[in-house]
Amino acid sequence: MYLIALDSETDFDGWRKAARALALHHVTPMEVTWSVQGQAKDLVPPGLSEAPSLPPVETEGTFNVPANFVELARVAILHRDSARFALLYRLLWRLKADHDLLATMTDPDVAEATVMAGAVQRDVQRMRDLVRFREIGREQKAHYAAWFEPEHHIVAFAAPFFARRYADMPWSILTPDICAHWDGHAISFTPGISQKEMPAPNRLEETWRRHFRHDHPITPEAPQKYRRNLSEASILEPLLADAERWTGGRMNPRPETPMKRKTAADDLEALREEAAHCRACHLYKDATQTVFGEGPKSANIMLVGEQPGDKEDLAGHPFVGPAGQMLDRALEEAGVNRKKVYVTNAVKHFKFVPRGKIRLHQKPNTPEIRACRQWYEREVSVMQPDLIVAMGATAAQSVFGKITPIGKNRGRLIDLPDGRKALVTVHPSYLLRLPDPEAKALEYRRFVDDLKIAAALQRKSAHAA
Repeated sequence: MYLIALDSETDFDGWRKAARALALHHVTPMEVTWSVQGQAKDLVPPGLSEAPSLPPVETEGTFNVPANFVELARVAILHRDSARFALLYRLLWRLKADHDLLATMTDPDVAEATVMAGAVQRDVQRMRDLVRFREIGREQKAHYAAWFEPEHHIVAFAAPFFARRYADMPWSILTPDICAHWDGHAISFTPGISQKEMPAPNRLEETWRRHFRHDHPITPEAPQKYRRNLSEASILEPLLADAERWTGGRMNPRPETPMKRKTAADDLEALREEAAHCRACHLYKDATQTVFGEGPKSANIMLVGEQPGDKEDLAGHPFVGPAGQMLDRALEEAGVNRKKVYVTNAVKHFKFVPRGKIRLHQKPNTPEIRACRQWYEREVSVMQPDLIVAMGATAAQSVFGKITPIGKNRGRLIDLPDGRKALVTVHPSYLLRLPDPEAKALEYRRFVDDLKIAAALQRKSAHAA
């Protein structure tokens, strides 16, 4: 029996090094007991004064596992289940013989590890959604503090998001596990707050001052056991997405309970909930939230824009900013009933470049459009619209699956392979950017004329009903 004691609950590097050595020495999962420093003495098998150690690993000894397993393990190891280390080593051991094992989503070990990774990701998203800072002090001496109770070991993993999102203000996030701090230059950590000292909302300032203003000065040197987690892992979404599509977002890893195959194709709310945890590209890291489409399921017209802007990213609803107001006005003039159309975007996360406190819009690139196209396709599957209006080049690329020029395609109905009709026009934000008043007025009239084609189809469908 081998006893492996990791440095911390989130010691992925230590687990990876030990797992490699164990596998190269042909140590089966049944021969290994995993623990964290401070727990090891309790886990030494009876009759052994200490657990045996492995001989050194020869430099030429090696083996390969799929890259998506490394990313899955990097996230799943943040789960609070103490069995996670053994589960991941069991998967590693089996992958040596079956390189395609992770593609078998009905396998109990694969299912359980995927569920763990999904739970960690949802906890990270919950932290992003729920953390609310309270100002402590005033003006130049102001600091901001928040209290959060994570379900898993995610604080060091999630801290870089808050450093980017709130780069211009010093903050502390207090949790029972560890406390993260940002001084405007670097992230640091201090011990967690015990449950008995858990601050009520009106005692948050008192708790912060007692523990961190004097006793634990904030320094840029993060403890080694947390520093390894400061860079958020690149989560390979295809693995998690496949699992969620198979189970409708809820996978039961226990083999004695039959897994139910369910898709969100007939449930817009379930689809929206699934998209809220999308990690198919890197844009989720800096965006506030996924901004999904909205509108009645009976809508026969789907309007597709580029991506949410600053206002939409904060509100969580599409087309609520200046471009949305322009769109509403044009729809009304064209005779389209805004309440009877479905509006969405080709890309569901806000892409931007920070400039101080301002977030400047950036155009999505082709890999980002492709990564998000699954959501557009599944929205179409749910809504079953007769007409899809692509507003702007990004939307047209998503609708047609390739780069589609606006100028020579706008203003006419185009047949799609699935039998639906498509209409190409400009994005309303284009009209806002035109500096010349005459050109703006002319382009606005053309935009309204394009939307009148949609209005005619909407009226025709209403009469047919």
